[in-house]
Amino acid sequence: MARLARGEGAALLDRFRRYLRDHHQPVTRQRDLVAQVVFLSEEHLSVDEILRLLKEQGEAVGTATVYRTLEVLVESGLVRAHDFGEGFRRYEAMPAQTHHEHLICDRCGRVVEFQNERLERMLPIIADEHGYQHQRHRVEIYGVCADCRRRELIVTAGER
Repeated sequence: MARLARGEGAALLDRFRRYLRDHHQPVTRQRDLVAQVVFLSEEHLSVDEILRLLKEQGEAVGTATVYRTLEVLVESGLVRAHDFGEGFRRYEAMPAQTHHEHLICDRCGRVVEFQNERLERMLPIIADEHGYQHQRHRVEIYGVCADCRRRELIVTAGER
């Protein structure tokens, strides 16, 4: 995902604060800090990475606070949690109009985001063919990326 402009990050932070108030939850500096790290990141972040980034900023936020804040961010729809088969979740900001899918390399874990209009048009049709009303979807395609395939070819060629 492309890095959000500071203005977009600020808008998401405002939406998060409004969500907290609307749900009678406290708006705290620690929650703001966690949200800002996720909103301004180019990456799909793990909890450990969020904690590291906060520490690099000189901020002390507890692990439990990070987990609880991420849970609320996901509930709010402002952040999406992903399980890419690494044994932990990764999180990314979900500003309006940024729906995308993922290609995940089984070897190196690289994640590539993509958008495909044909796929978007087909999914509701597929759902309808099976008697479902399409509401939302998530597509994750697992395989081996070009870099890993190239490395494997080099290793294989060297063994001959």
